[in-house]
Amino acid sequence: MTSPNLSSRFDPGALAPGSLITVFGASGFLGRHLVGALARRGYRVRAAMRRPNQALFLKPMGDVGQIELVQANIRDEASCAAAIDGADAVINLVGILFESGRQRFAAIHQEGAERLARLSAQAGLERFVQLSALGAETSSTAAYARSKAGGEAAVLAHLPTATIVRPSIIFGPEDEFFNRFAALARLSPALPLIGGGQTRFQPVYVKDVADAIAGFGADKTALGCTYEFGGPQVATFAELMAFVLEVTGRSRALIPVPASLAKFEAFFLQLLPNPLLTVDQVELLKYDNVVSDQAEAEGRTLKGVGLEPASYEAIVPSYLYRFRRTGQFGAASGSVGS
Repeated sequence: MTSPNLSSRFDPGALAPGSLITVFGASGFLGRHLVGALARRGYRVRAAMRRPNQALFLKPMGDVGQIELVQANIRDEASCAAAIDGADAVINLVGILFESGRQRFAAIHQEGAERLARLSAQAGLERFVQLSALGAETSSTAAYARSKAGGEAAVLAHLPTATIVRPSIIFGPEDEFFNRFAALARLSPALPLIGGGQTRFQPVYVKDVADAIAGFGADKTALGCTYEFGGPQVATFAELMAFVLEVTGRSRALIPVPASLAKFEAFFLQLLPNPLLTVDQVELLKYDNVVSDQAEAEGRTLKGVGLEPASYEAIVPSYLYRFRRTGQFGAASGSVGS
């Protein structure tokens, strides 16, 4: 594993403005911010996704003709090859949080990532970014984490120069973490603290992650490097739930729930079309989700690439206010009783 050298980041082979970058999963939470970040750097962006007709909002993020929407399914060889053809770099953001139908962890995180890396290598590309996650380990008891680790290995087998990005929980206006629990607090008299709520997280701002990835095109130290991205604060799950209640002005009980009971409930919840909780997610909550000491020491972090990460305490209230009883004019205090 290589680490960045801040004194010699300039890459004479860097992607010049006007270079074409294909982004798989461009219409997702991180993707929409990354497309804008790449466009601001002058790159042409080929936004690849399953349903491009639902992603027209990406077009105004760049100049006329700068952002191209194309149809591609990470499970389909031909569409992936067409999306990669003529590109100067590829970024894979495609991922799922739970399995449903043909959308399986192995098919998306592992087989899909292998397909994109193999096709990119065949096209002669050197720059490839794979979005993974903190906690991606083959030894993990969570299928999500194992599949992410498998994806990393598959990508590096074809492209040793690939850049791996492992973020903690990513937050922002459209996130699936703070928004979900704020919505739950509006309806439920209590919030569950699975396994006691002592698992640690290091929430990272979506725009910081997008800016960092967009900068890899001009950074030679990113080649073959695995980065770990987290925000400036580490907090337990219980502390994050208390923060949600404070910001939304809700008084709710925080109830520790044993992992065994949470798994029992999740078994039924995961049958819903968009489950609040799955058995695998309960398993994932056994593991801390923070940047390693080694990554900090080697500069494989946001600060290591020259970015000062934003605090969730500074950003999250700007979009969670809508969950208060009176919106932006409501009191941001847990003393409100409903």
